[in-house]
Amino acid sequence: MSDASVTLIPDGFAAPRPPDAVDPADMTPATQRAGLAAARSGAGGVRQRLRDYVTLTKPRIISLLLVTTWAPMVIASRGWPDGWTLLWTMVGGYLMAGGANAINMFMDRDIDAHMPRTRLRPIPSGRMSPGHVLAFGVTLGAAAFVVYALLVNLLSALLAMAGLLYYVFVYTRWLKRTSPQNIVIGGAAGAFPPLVGWAAATGEVSLTSVYLFLIVFFWTPPHFWALALVKQKDYGRVGVPMAPNVWGERETMRQMLIYTLILVPLTLGPVTYGGLGPVYGVLALSLGLWFLRDVVQLMRAASFVQPAWKLYRNSLLYLALLFAAMAVDGMVARGAQVSPGVIFVQDPLVASAASTLR
Repeated sequence: MSDASVTLIPDGFAAPRPPDAVDPADMTPATQRAGLAAARSGAGGVRQRLRDYVTLTKPRIISLLLVTTWAPMVIASRGWPDGWTLLWTMVGGYLMAGGANAINMFMDRDIDAHMPRTRLRPIPSGRMSPGHVLAFGVTLGAAAFVVYALLVNLLSALLAMAGLLYYVFVYTRWLKRTSPQNIVIGGAAGAFPPLVGWAAATGEVSLTSVYLFLIVFFWTPPHFWALALVKQKDYGRVGVPMAPNVWGERETMRQMLIYTLILVPLTLGPVTYGGLGPVYGVLALSLGLWFLRDVVQLMRAASFVQPAWKLYRNSLLYLALLFAAMAVDGMVARGAQVSPGVIFVQDPLVASAASTLR
């Protein structure tokens, strides 16, 4: 998933600012609130410390991750999942993603200090020490694993932890600063929540859950590259080889179109074998054409900044609505037998119970 939430770009007519000044419009909302509050009231208060802890978890990003965790649970259950399972899956999901995001801020602290939208984060602003942030992130990740393993099931715990480790080591530590394919390969970390949600509800990883993983995987490049087009100067300043900085703007847009053309038919895959029904199929096709239209408009625009921001914002809404459509389909088919397709992995307790029944 991306490191920024939706913001509005400056209109170009603002009063001149000193070279080192930070434009609030360039910052993520959570960073803006925490940083400006600290500037007004100092960094030592309890309320400020709580704001910083929330900032470390990147709550706006997590909200979308939780949607992509919840919807597979509804599909797999063909209705509302067990209340306690849903609750602990959401709690564990927030803790695990929050831990991953905090560790990401620890590892990116050097470049965060040089990017306007991240300059007021807790570490580069001096409000928290790097060691404290790292300990906070590791604690959240460990707590999440315990929640999943004890209160949901072991398979969901392992998948959630795999997502954290992939995000921290494959994306942040390895690919982010070395390859323009960073968001393609590393972006798979943001595709783990559907696997976690499905495993939480069923104790399995099946074909349908893999389709949901792939949907998020192919959605991520056009989503994040829209942001990278606008923020390419920031990434160039700190030496992060995002696609527009390496390939150029036109090639990045072409790649965005390719991934979108793969994504749209991919979203219809589960309908072909009964994993999802016609309600979802109609909604997915409509949403896909809307998303594709925005990508084409970006490519045709004389100036890409405004269309890129529009695509970035709409891509967040697109994914949320797509997974909401899956949940609606699950509710409409309440009580019907879901067709999960091939089962690839099964939680040991689930496998043992199935064996006993046979």
